[in-house]
Amino acid sequence: MYDIVQDYYGRQLQNTSDLKTSACCDISTIPEWLKPLLSKIHPDVLSRYYGCGLVCPPLLKGCRVLDLGCGSGRDVYALAQLVGPTGSVVGVDMTDEQLAIAEKHRKHHAEVFGFDNVQFMQGYIERLEDLNLEAGSFDVIVSNCVVNLSPDKDAVMRGVHRLLKPGGEFFFSDVYADRRVPTAVRNDPVLYGECLGGALYWNDFLRLSKQHGFADPRLTTDRPLEITDPVLAVRAGNLRFYSATYRLFKIAELETACEDYGQAVIYKGTIPEHPDKYALDKHHDMEAGRVFPVCGNTWRMLQDTRFAPHFEFLGNFNRHYGIFTGCGTSIPYDTSTSTSGNAAACC
Repeated sequence: MYDIVQDYYGRQLQNTSDLKTSACCDISTIPEWLKPLLSKIHPDVLSRYYGCGLVCPPLLKGCRVLDLGCGSGRDVYALAQLVGPTGSVVGVDMTDEQLAIAEKHRKHHAEVFGFDNVQFMQGYIERLEDLNLEAGSFDVIVSNCVVNLSPDKDAVMRGVHRLLKPGGEFFFSDVYADRRVPTAVRNDPVLYGECLGGALYWNDFLRLSKQHGFADPRLTTDRPLEITDPVLAVRAGNLRFYSATYRLFKIAELETACEDYGQAVIYKGTIPEHPDKYALDKHHDMEAGRVFPVCGNTWRMLQDTRFAPHFEFLGNFNRHYGIFTGCGTSIPYDTSTSTSGNAAACC
C-alpha cells in the first residue's frame, strides 16, 4: 500500500481539485480565529492540502506537537503559530514530493512568523521508533486524514501512545466506515488513495484505541462523506463513510465506561476564542459559569491535562453511582449535514 499512497499523493494529485471524493478535503466552515493563521501560509502549501478536518485544538502555546502525515505542511505551519516561539512542531511524512514543498517554504514562514520552530522528518507513521523521537516527549499529536492510509494502524496507535506525555492527547481527523470494508474496496487504488479503502469500521477503531491505552475515545465533530465520481460510487457499494475528529487522552486512570461519581465542573470562560462555552467533545458543550455534571472520565480529561486551570472542579471519587446516564453504544455519527442544538451532558 505504501507505493499506492506515495504515487497518489506524490505524483497523481497536484492540488485539491484533483480529488474525486469529499473525503480528503475540509469543506467545513473555517472558524474566524483560524483565517489569519492560514493567510500567512504560502499558497503553494495551501494548494496541496488533502486533510479532512481541523486539527488545531486549543491551548497549544508552548506545547511540543507532532503531526503524523504532515504532507506539504499546511497544518504544521498553522500549529507553529499556535504553539509560538516557545513551542515546537515536528512533521512526519513518507512522501518525498510533499516534504519537498514543505521544506521549500520553511524559510518563508520563518520570516513571516518571526521564528522558526518546525522540523520535517521523512519516515513512516507505523515506524515512529525509527525516527529517534523521545518517548513521552509530546504534549499533543495530530493527524489529518492519514491514519486510514496506514496498512498497520495497530503500530500507529502503539507509537502515538509511547510518544505522548501523561495527560497528553492525540487529536486527529480521519475517515471511518459504517461496517468493515471488504477486500475489493480495500484493494482499489483510487478508493484507497481517496482515504476510503483503508477506512476503519468505527467500532473497530474504538476497540483498537482502548487496546492501546486510550480507554475513552471522544468524538468531537463528524460529517457524512460523498463519493462524487459515479464509477467510484458503484465500486464502494453500500458502504457509508464519515469524516470524524476524535481526541484520545493518555490518562492511565480512565475507565472503559463512563462512570458516575456525582461530579461536576464549571467552565471559567478563559480558553482563548471560547469565552462563552467550550465543547470538549460532541456531548460536552459547557457554558461558562454554569455547573455541568460530568462522569469520572470527563473529570480527569479536564483536571489531569492542560485544561485544568480553566475549570472549577466539584466532587471527588469517594462514592460511585453507577453508569453515567445517557451513554450509548450505537453508531455515533450524524447521518445528515444538518445540526441540532447544544447536546446535553452525556459521554
